[in-house]
Amino acid sequence: MSRFFSNKFDKLEPYVPGEQPKDVKYIKLNTNESPFAPSSAVIRAAELEASRLQLYSDPDVQDICDAIAGLYGVSPDEVLPSNGSDETLNFAFMAFCDKNNPICFPDISYGFYPVFAEFNNIPYEEIPLKEDFSIDYRDYCGKGKNIVIANPNAPTGMALPLWQIEEIIKSNPDNIVIIDEAYVDFGAQSAVGLIKKYDNLIVIQTFSKSRSMAGARLGYAVACKDIINDLNTVRFSTNPYNVNRMTIACGAAAISDNDYYMSNCKTIAETREYTKKALEDMNFEVLPSKANFLFARSRNIGGKLLYEKLKQNGILIRHFEKERIKDYNRITIGTKEQMETFLDTVKKILEDNI
Repeated sequence: MSRFFSNKFDKLEPYVPGEQPKDVKYIKLNTNESPFAPSSAVIRAAELEASRLQLYSDPDVQDICDAIAGLYGVSPDEVLPSNGSDETLNFAFMAFCDKNNPICFPDISYGFYPVFAEFNNIPYEEIPLKEDFSIDYRDYCGKGKNIVIANPNAPTGMALPLWQIEEIIKSNPDNIVIIDEAYVDFGAQSAVGLIKKYDNLIVIQTFSKSRSMAGARLGYAVACKDIINDLNTVRFSTNPYNVNRMTIACGAAAISDNDYYMSNCKTIAETREYTKKALEDMNFEVLPSKANFLFARSRNIGGKLLYEKLKQNGILIRHFEKERIKDYNRITIGTKEQMETFLDTVKKILEDNI
């Protein structure tokens, strides 16, 4: 780093995104993108809006607020759109956490949580997952700290039932509870309906996974009006035009085509279960997933070596170096054909490794 870099970031370790290689055409099963293209309505919306890019986008992002409100039966003023759900998470950390209001989250979860805490100088606690990698909701009940939980969790894919989420929310009435639902559309229960009962709940979702718009960068929060006003105070103090014109148009079009995307989610979930069984037949331990990925460990080959061998064969999966999960890999669910290629390649690697 340069001699000008602020010492307030001395200990900051930035988030490391999944590989986006440019040298070789890979089967990409490493960043949880959808294998399906956006709907035709989204493509048309992007083409139309491209001719208006000389104009600023709507700072209120009203079309997205209205579309999300209609989808979930909430009010438009209970929705905050953002440049990807990561931005919403950062807004929430900035708005509600400080040295007197720390935050806690699982020790194995989305890698951005500790980064946001460090970046904003927020004390945080990482609560260990159970031996089976599940979250024990009782660890968060009456915690007396702000809380963020990914449900389904990443990279495990495991989900808490809604009643456990509600127990966490109602037992921490004086703290913010953030439920990060990036993967909820693949089989878990959303907590959005609980915002009418609890004024300390923020539900965050994204268009990146289930709605095939990872490259468009669109996320949102749903919460009570007062919480959304707080988040908008941060948004308008940092980046008032945070969602661009094309993304607004595409996002509204995606909501209008919701049946198309939910059908894709069902297909992905079916392919996930097919892949899980096939891996278990090859002596893998595979965690139960409600996301668009699997978290798996081979009993015959190390996690890093399997990742490297697959990459040599043109297939990318995600490997983590954290001690407790270093033998596991996260495998995004692609098309049925992509997963068959993946499984055939894994089988060959295991045969060669014997």
